[in-house]
Amino acid sequence: MRILREIVITALIALAIFLPMRATVQGYEVQYSCMKPNILDGDWIIVGKVAYNLGEPQRGDAIVFEPPDTLNSEYPFIKRLVGLPGETIEVRDGTVFIDGMALEEDYLHEKPRYTVPPTLIPDNEYFVLGDNRNSANDSHNGWTVPRDNLIGKAQLTYWPPARWSVIDHFNL
Repeated sequence: MRILREIVITALIALAIFLPMRATVQGYEVQYSCMKPNILDGDWIIVGKVAYNLGEPQRGDAIVFEPPDTLNSEYPFIKRLVGLPGETIEVRDGTVFIDGMALEEDYLHEKPRYTVPPTLIPDNEYFVLGDNRNSANDSHNGWTVPRDNLIGKAQLTYWPPARWSVIDHFNL
């Protein structure tokens, strides 16, 4: 009987630790190389799931989200949040413009070789781009991310051990 009580207590303690952690943080394996050079295919990252319950998403955040249904992806996406609701975004001459102002993006793998005409971002939606701009399925393909699809803010890379690092969020 004492052993059973010890097992039950141990299981309850484990649940008391696991359930709040699962509700606030989660690990994800990055699929594809759309965030290269900052986050690589196969990296495991920790995502803060309550970040956007406590505050608003910010331009420059690396976010994890459920892709729009039209993309038929079984994996969550990770991208850089570039455009906020109500802003007009444009991509031309290798530069992203927000409401006519050029963004400084020193973290890119390479500048975009595509254009996006001036586009108004709908309310409660976000315009996201991969850091590896020319090899990313992102908002330049005509879709935005609804607020309800946000899972959280990428916080750190924890696997493989050689890549352990805090994920940069840029104040753009």
